[in-house]
Amino acid sequence: MNAVASIGSRETVADALAGMSQDHENWLKLMMDNPAGDDVLLDGIHLYLDNASGARFLNTLKLQQCGQWLGNITPGRLQIRLMEAARSSQHPAYTAFREGLQKSGGVDKAYPKAKV
Repeated sequence: MNAVASIGSRETVADALAGMSQDHENWLKLMMDNPAGDDVLLDGIHLYLDNASGARFLNTLKLQQCGQWLGNITPGRLQIRLMEAARSSQHPAYTAFREGLQKSGGVDKAYPKAKV
């Protein structure tokens, strides 16, 4: 757990998602390569969504873009947990994030429907 703690914290992940600069994107991609950081990453996503839901101004376009970006780059092992995070509330912030995830088709790519 010390290696994960040195990589980042949930606050760092939430800040990176809120900023979404090229450096933040690269750092998040690096973090997703390490399965040991999955829990920290998902805790950070929850914190990001909680912060967005408590904000005075709801930027749904940014939340959709963040969800779509994450859905496109997140490894298959995290796709279900990512969708669970997006479905954990009915607040419009979570809905916008979930819409972005659905647009990315990440879950369908990771778990294709069976041909019956």
